[in-house]
Amino acid sequence: MSTFSKAFATTLATGVAFFGIASAAQAASLEEIQESGTIRIAVANEIPYGYVDPNGEAMGAGPDVAKQIAEELGIENIEWVTTQFSSLIPGLQADQFDVVAAEMAILPDRCQQVVYSEPSTSYGEGLLVASGNPSDVHSFSDFAEREDITVAIMAGADQLEMLQALGVPEDRMVTIQSNSDAISTVSTGRADAYAATGLTVGELDNQSDDVEAAAEFVDPVVDGEEVRSWGGFTFASNNEGLRDAWNEALLTFKETDEWRAILSGYGFTEADIEGSFNATTEELCAAE
Repeated sequence: MSTFSKAFATTLATGVAFFGIASAAQAASLEEIQESGTIRIAVANEIPYGYVDPNGEAMGAGPDVAKQIAEELGIENIEWVTTQFSSLIPGLQADQFDVVAAEMAILPDRCQQVVYSEPSTSYGEGLLVASGNPSDVHSFSDFAEREDITVAIMAGADQLEMLQALGVPEDRMVTIQSNSDAISTVSTGRADAYAATGLTVGELDNQSDDVEAAAEFVDPVVDGEEVRSWGGFTFASNNEGLRDAWNEALLTFKETDEWRAILSGYGFTEADIEGSFNATTEELCAAE
């Protein structure tokens, strides 16, 4: 199974340097968290995965499932922490929070730094295009086959390696700093499309009439396999006890209609929901 994590390694190295000897911090055990009655859960303010709304309430697929699991584990209070995506793993290592509920993709490089739950979600890729899709693009491979179009990607995102693996030249890629820049980049013609996860594309589509999700999108195939990500909850590497208890509650909750309703309510498709059962964390961490 192909993975796209080289860019993450650079980000991680920066984060570790920032936190210094943070990796030595000892995470609170499940028993200590239950005794205190409070668990600290981090999100990266990315809709629909995990974010805090204007009223200060944690929302998204990760937080909504996390609320159910915390209750099942007898934890009464959740302290939500909002941070940059690149700070999530260093923050766990520095004991700044106990769990990450950002639906962070389970990748081998990350598995060397933290421990994951079993997959809670799965999600594919997508393209954001100008309204009406004037450039008629429907796949990442279009940018390898056509010389007249360009694609935008977010700095540090996995889509860079996907596009490179498909043979898209560097001069057909436009780098932007955040998802918030995508709408203007595409609507003004700076790029013909923006490559991101399907859920991110859907959320951006909802924000403006000037853009839309490319219809009849074809997921990229790299090394003979369709590219799909699996998101899970993340814990400090020395906190397997909390991870194991969380896993048990998560796998039980995934058998309920309530879990399915949470995911579908945030735009996850039936294929995304069923896809979450198609890989294990052990398989994803060992993938090359």
